[in-house]
Amino acid sequence: MELNLNRVDYLQVGVTSQKTMRLLPASGRRTIQKVVIGDQDGVVTCFGIKKGEAVPVFKTLPGQKVSRLELGGAVGTPQEKIFISVGSEVRGFTKKGKQFLSFETNLMESIRALYVSGADLFLCASYIYNHYCDCKDQDYYLSSDKINDIICLPVEKVGNITPILACQDRVLRVLKGSDLLYEVEVPGVPKVLALNNGNGGASGEELIYGTSDGKIGVVQITKSSPLHRWEISNDKKRGGVLCVDYYDILGDGVKELLVGRDDGMVEIYGFDNNSEPVLRYEHALSESITSIQGGCVGKEGYDEVLTATYTGWVMALTTEPVQREPGPCDDVKINQEMQNKLMNLRVELDQLQLKVLQEREKYHQSAHSSDAVSAMPVFNVNDKFTLNRDDASYSLTLEVQTAIDNVLLQSDVPIDLLDVDKNSAVVSFSGCDAENGNFLLATYRCQANTTRLELKIRSIEGQHGTLQAYITPRLQPKTCQVHQYQIKPLSLHQRTHVIDHNRPVNSLTLTGQFSFAEIHSWVVFCLPEVPDKVPVGDSVTFYFQNTFLDTQLECTYRKGEGTFKSDNISTISILKDVLTKEATKRKINLNISYDVNEESVNYTLKLIHPKLEHQLLLAKKVQLIDALKELQVYEGNVDFLIPEYRSILEEADSLLEEYKKQPAHLERLYGMITDLFIDKFKFKGTNVKTKVPLLLEILDNYDPNSLAAFFDSA
Repeated sequence: MELNLNRVDYLQVGVTSQKTMRLLPASGRRTIQKVVIGDQDGVVTCFGIKKGEAVPVFKTLPGQKVSRLELGGAVGTPQEKIFISVGSEVRGFTKKGKQFLSFETNLMESIRALYVSGADLFLCASYIYNHYCDCKDQDYYLSSDKINDIICLPVEKVGNITPILACQDRVLRVLKGSDLLYEVEVPGVPKVLALNNGNGGASGEELIYGTSDGKIGVVQITKSSPLHRWEISNDKKRGGVLCVDYYDILGDGVKELLVGRDDGMVEIYGFDNNSEPVLRYEHALSESITSIQGGCVGKEGYDEVLTATYTGWVMALTTEPVQREPGPCDDVKINQEMQNKLMNLRVELDQLQLKVLQEREKYHQSAHSSDAVSAMPVFNVNDKFTLNRDDASYSLTLEVQTAIDNVLLQSDVPIDLLDVDKNSAVVSFSGCDAENGNFLLATYRCQANTTRLELKIRSIEGQHGTLQAYITPRLQPKTCQVHQYQIKPLSLHQRTHVIDHNRPVNSLTLTGQFSFAEIHSWVVFCLPEVPDKVPVGDSVTFYFQNTFLDTQLECTYRKGEGTFKSDNISTISILKDVLTKEATKRKINLNISYDVNEESVNYTLKLIHPKLEHQLLLAKKVQLIDALKELQVYEGNVDFLIPEYRSILEEADSLLEEYKKQPAHLERLYGMITDLFIDKFKFKGTNVKTKVPLLLEILDNYDPNSLAAFFDSA
């Protein structure tokens, strides 16, 4: 069945956080439901729709921001009690707006995730999980990485309380009481959890997760080990998943999967014969989707997908037709309704224009008075800086609650800016002084009403520093916010949980009078995706994979000792240099020993070979395109060309697009091979920088055997 949905805007509240909007349960299917939403102004708004207009049921006073909103109630009864987390406090409201709970937890920081099941309350701060029953402390768990979301399997189905934590290190942690039962590795950073099919499936053990890199999957949480059911990859390179829900929008008795992403994409997946989901419908909004739920809000009898966006818009994709054929008695009624709506809108618009004029005049008068006080307008920025495994680049996403005027990027480390298809901003580059540590100065000028900007950069490992984004919205008086992002020495490395221990590796060992916390802070400085909190225990091991070259790194350290192993000698060289500098800053003497494996260099060259060969071939083909096109124009027929040249002409557009998307890719590979060559002999105490021109000459006439022979003979 084909879906035909129409967008309807209902209301705008303040800026919203993830999972802060819910629909109150209705008495029957397709009867109108009330909407409850909490925003970052601390206001909880409950409203219904009457004659196309939002009618408030209740509204709380402003306060601390609402970080989560959940519905609860006794098990087996309608879940119509409203629970919100505000700072370290949980508050409860009835559907009429009466507050019945104010529970101050013993958490020292704000609540990040909340789940309610009957009398049980499950709360998570950054690293801490707490379980309360009737507001009495029951269980506690300290996670080794940040917690993004929490859910509990339905007790009425599985028979016991089984909380699951979605953690930043790509792991779902299944708990039993205060103990870790087991871990489930997932293919990305899990940002949201929900019960599969809305009820955990037939067994109640199935849950669905969405990741920050856009993947969706279902896993069954059994008592002994997990069972992965299915997974949807993010082939279209869409945004991260922030919210999911199940609802039978087609009305065929099978619930569809509703997905909201941080790039504004709403997706509806259907299920054919209970197999893996199939994309049935998609709709693009201009803002990230913080909450999504299916129900009936606008008009009785018409299902819809209700969404809440970052800037606070509550909007729906409804099955109600925009235009319908009027009956004999409907014509006058519809026209009268439209006239009343237009009249109300005109009155509201006139009032707003008058208010703006009054406030502007008031501001000008106060600005020219002797006791004038300048106040900068405050605005929220939702930003995300993440490493993409697929193309070894960083995505910087900036979202503002009002329209963006321009964004200025400044970097004290060499980086490349890559093209983003979704980005309609105009970029201009300014000259900068690299000798004084300023390597990039670029301005993105946004089109009108742009509230979200996505940028892509690629860094060079071994060079670390700070990327700064100066964000200027279309506000008066002009104001700007500066956000900083650290480019780490090993910036292209990503956390993983499994590596190949059969590879030839080089090792670096450090010993000295340093604490566990000190060496952990050095590792945090060098590598991304390492938790800031010092790990629990006497020692820790982290595994990493280079997203550009697929090389590996193993870090094992404890108080007074650290060992680092990698099949890429350049990785070991970078670590040696940076860790030595960090220790010197703290006046700590280090004893450094290393073991270089000659085989590892050839192994790394073999990993680079297919990438280098592909880029050389691509560059060669792109160089031929203009000449072949001229020949085509001159001759009019290219049948006389050899098949290789004809295929280049046929694929010209795709070749140019690929080449454009990967600027300096070949130079980057040349640089990595050069660093590998220099680092190999640096550990032997030999300076071979004078031989680099000869190496580059060999690369220009690339042959893997000649390159390997040069590395061995030099």
